Amino acid sequence: MKKAILGKKLGMTRIFGENDVSIPVTVVQCGPMTVVDRRTVDRNGYSAVVCAFEETKESRLNKPQSDFYKKVKVKPAKYLREFRYENADTYEVGNVIDCTMFAEGDMVDVSGVSKGHGFSGVIKRWNHHRLKMTHGTGPVHRSVGSTGANSNPSRRIKNLKMPGQYGHENVTIQNLKVVKVDSARGVLLIRGAVPGPKGGLVTVRETVK
Repeated sequence: MKKAILGKKLGMTRIFGENDVSIPVTVVQCGPMTVVDRRTVDRNGYSAVVCAFEETKESRLNKPQSDFYKKVKVKPAKYLREFRYENADTYEVGNVIDCTMFAEGDMVDVSGVSKGHGFSGVIKRWNHHRLKMTHGTGPVHRSVGSTGANSNPSRRIKNLKMPGQYGHENVTIQNLKVVKVDSARGVLLIRGAVPGPKGGLVTVRETVK
């Protein structure tokens, strides 16, 4: 992996390209990340860097976390993530990684935690149709309906679409295009939608396809 960075989803907007074509984009504040530790082949069996993102108050950390940041002489951060860059050996503790590692036109995969909707029914969760409003159906018209025959197989089939927890799961959107890199503001404009709510943590990495 050559390129990867943590970011915060700020929201969606649009920009105008050639011939005034409207392009829907998601604004992602990418970095800056600070390298706080390294993984080496001799010590860990692989090569990687550990990065901290989004400064926070020291009072919000527990003692082991606080002592770690004091040891590496880096300001406390909210998130710690590990990245296996191809050139991880070239990074040193204290190096800063920002959005300039990406360029306009790059294709990226964006991962995040989708919006949580709580316990939801089959209409909201799986786009089922409601039941008929007449001919004796009811009193509930948004229920799941039949879940299988009594005679055969006399059980519910595995993976049947049922009510349950909807959202709040890891989601990756692949092959999104970086429309613009704004190094002054530290943001990427990525075409299309990315997972998660406003203010949610996302990971932007070069596409695998």
